[in-house]
Amino acid sequence: MMEEVQEGTSTLSVHGHNIKVTEALKEGDTLTFLVVSQKLSGTGEYHVARTYEDFEWLQQHLFSQEDVPGIQGVIFPPLPAKAQLNASAKVMKQLGFLCLGEWQPYCKALETFLRQVAAHSILGKNKAVETFLTSSDPPGRQRVRKNIFNRLSQAVEEMRKEGHKDVDEFFQTERDHNLVLTSYAKTAAERFLDVVQTEQKIAVACGHFSAALHICVEPGEDPDKQAFTKACVKLSEVFESMKKNMASVAENNVSTLGLGLDLESRCQEAEKEMLFRRTCKLVEVETARRNAEKAKPVKKAAMEEVKKAAEAEFQHINGVAKQEIARFQAARVEMLQQTLVQWTEKQLLTARESADQFNQHLQAFRGMA
Repeated sequence: MMEEVQEGTSTLSVHGHNIKVTEALKEGDTLTFLVVSQKLSGTGEYHVARTYEDFEWLQQHLFSQEDVPGIQGVIFPPLPAKAQLNASAKVMKQLGFLCLGEWQPYCKALETFLRQVAAHSILGKNKAVETFLTSSDPPGRQRVRKNIFNRLSQAVEEMRKEGHKDVDEFFQTERDHNLVLTSYAKTAAERFLDVVQTEQKIAVACGHFSAALHICVEPGEDPDKQAFTKACVKLSEVFESMKKNMASVAENNVSTLGLGLDLESRCQEAEKEMLFRRTCKLVEVETARRNAEKAKPVKKAAMEEVKKAAEAEFQHINGVAKQEIARFQAARVEMLQQTLVQWTEKQLLTARESADQFNQHLQAFRGMA
């Protein structure tokens, strides 16, 4: 069991950009995901089976790197919420696009998470990443250690810090923009999900109507009945084509723009968490400064050292955070561009195929006339 993993510098032995989560296997009430990584040596692949708890194990190791300078300034790749078999309506709503399509979208989200972690200049060096991707043994079940990220659960205290005015105009502007974008991204994902689910319902309705038209088929030699039967059969074929078209449109929406909007929403939340952690550190620095100013002579030197250490750490966090924000913004723009291009290409292809089919149906009806 790989229960204890020492953090430190390590080089991945796999191609981070080629990591794949190929399928989700159902074992009772548990989902197990197959993770495939190509070896750098080019001699083969690693195939490992991981549960969601294993992904949490990896995330916890990344969160626990308190000895890494500036770690509070890192925008951590977002791990999607836990997928469950026979999930409640609340869980289904939380997962959104990720609970559609027989778990392929969810596997894609986990795959994106692993690729982002592996590509990160700080997180990719954690030994836990290499172990997670290559070890045939599953991670051990360990207690969650208290660390800098546990403060996020202290809602009452942190609500006060969240609205704290920033001393740096760059970060105050970024916080304001992020607050707006987080709301917009979530709303866009929810609205587009409504569109996809409506398309799926239309596809199902078309299939039902196509099947119902066969009930109208009447046997016999009567020419009128034969003509009516032929029309019903042809019309049934039309609605079957409409069903396939709408199902393809919905599938395209999920696999491209749907997953893109979902990732955008979760990434904005991840940046929000980073900015919040930095704000918490800002409050600590300001508290240290006040304590140093008010300290009695006997404690003055010690309080000054605490203040200087807090300020130095805060400046380092600021440097990391600015680099992270620049990287994050470039990556999200590129991701959204690729998503829109893929979405357009797939829908154009589907539209052309459907137009050809409907044209054939039209010619068939004209022939009947």
